[in-house]
Amino acid sequence: MQRSQKRRTSNMANRLYYQPPIQDVESYCLPQFRSLDGEVCYSNSSRSQGGAQVLAKNSFHLYSTLESSPANENCNMYISPSTVSFSPSGSPISQQDSHSYLPDQRNSPENTYGSPISGSCITDDMSDWKYKLKELESAMLGPDLSIQDSYDTDFQRLANNSSNEIESWGQIMEPIFKRDVKQVLICCAEAVSDNNLLVAERLMDELRQMVSVSGEPIQRLGAYMLEGLVAKFAFSGSNICKSLKCKEPASSELLSYMHILYELCPYFKFGYMSANGAIAEAMKDENRVHIIDFQIGQGSQWITLIQAFAARPGGPPHIRITGIDDSVSAYARGGGLSIVGKKLSRFAETFKVPFEFHSVAKSGSEVQLADLVVLPDEGLAVNFAFMLHHMPDESVSTQNHRDRLLRLVKSLSPKVVTLVEQESTTNTAAFFPRFVETLDYYAAMFESIDVTLPRHHKEHKERINVEQHCLAREVVNIIACEGTERVERHELLGKWKSRFKMAGFTPYPLSTLVNATIKTLLENYCNKYKLEERDGALYLGWMNRYLVTSSAWN
Repeated sequence: MQRSQKRRTSNMANRLYYQPPIQDVESYCLPQFRSLDGEVCYSNSSRSQGGAQVLAKNSFHLYSTLESSPANENCNMYISPSTVSFSPSGSPISQQDSHSYLPDQRNSPENTYGSPISGSCITDDMSDWKYKLKELESAMLGPDLSIQDSYDTDFQRLANNSSNEIESWGQIMEPIFKRDVKQVLICCAEAVSDNNLLVAERLMDELRQMVSVSGEPIQRLGAYMLEGLVAKFAFSGSNICKSLKCKEPASSELLSYMHILYELCPYFKFGYMSANGAIAEAMKDENRVHIIDFQIGQGSQWITLIQAFAARPGGPPHIRITGIDDSVSAYARGGGLSIVGKKLSRFAETFKVPFEFHSVAKSGSEVQLADLVVLPDEGLAVNFAFMLHHMPDESVSTQNHRDRLLRLVKSLSPKVVTLVEQESTTNTAAFFPRFVETLDYYAAMFESIDVTLPRHHKEHKERINVEQHCLAREVVNIIACEGTERVERHELLGKWKSRFKMAGFTPYPLSTLVNATIKTLLENYCNKYKLEERDGALYLGWMNRYLVTSSAWN
């Protein structure tokens, strides 16, 4: 019996990982999306649980929605044009297994964006339903152990060893039957976490029929969550991100997508406005103001602050900004920090504000005290807006740049330090709780985007590009990567408070004027956004989920 089961399992694995002959490299794209079908070079490390030595070689190219490119010349990735196509819903499918399914009659011409209408994709008829039951039953209990056969051959074995599997099997089938994308994603993540090869593969196949980059919010997010699951399942260690190097759009396009996201959601405006308000309050009596921005990006945050200082009674102060940034933002800008300096200088000149700009073209983890020239007659403000979560902490590196930067800044004796961060906990969490947290967080963000820019909107394709290039990569990085390769490492405000206090900072309460300004901003958006002031900090959320926090320190 055991030999037969091993033999059948081996045959199933061979069918799962059959690699078709490699053909010429071509690209098949739904606008801005590519499905990869071909051979990928993976690491040789084996799985620690279940003795599974075979990696899911075909998983990545079957479900890939992000544009990917080879990590290096030793890791070749091919696209096989004869085996890749797209479903009407925008979900990548493989022709080698699509013949097993009936044509999708639920995506009519009227269903323009591919959102499935009522009905189950796996219950077109009773025989198909029974086939699915048998397939998942085999994955859960083993190919030689069906429920009926178990009672006939070994009742005691079933009673003692299979009750948990049967219960889990039922829990998996219910959300599939209901087309509950969120719950199926969670079940799949649990299978990946447990290294349950067969169940994970079956659920990924079901998810491929349920998600869509152009569907409802959970379907769109689900497409990128599935991308992360496949990458996590098919790779190991540091090879994950190297194999998920995504093709960047042109810098002008990326900048446009970032601007659209900025306008769609109030999260970034909330963060920048609250930080600016704290800085303006702290510097109201200073004649010379020095702002160190650890991730200046386009420099747009400082436009409104320069205007505010220009209108200050008694005249504006002299403003000096030190802009720190790395090559990622340089690409989006289409050039170095000099572009930011020239733009801000011209703007300050228009408002007759004395201004100078100092650039530090480095990642935050590379910044040293010598890079930050602070003069004794300046009032110093330091800005950490959506930046510190990219710094590795003690769980990643003994250098602990996250706390090192805070101690370095404290040594400069700033009048105010502003912190804006996502209210999420993904830094040190294990894979499965990290997956659930990411699903919950980004589900709220995708829902809020859907309200601002509905799916029938004429700029629907732009919204897809925004989500793909500005949000999806964050999602995949959080889910699929570990160690130094995982750069998206969010922490809750409570943890940030502990870090700031250990570095010697004390809270600097935001003024009531700042709070009133933020409330006025939110009036231009949906009433499902909520703002709360708590312990001197501001929380911005969507319905019942807080998404961004803003606080100040000195």
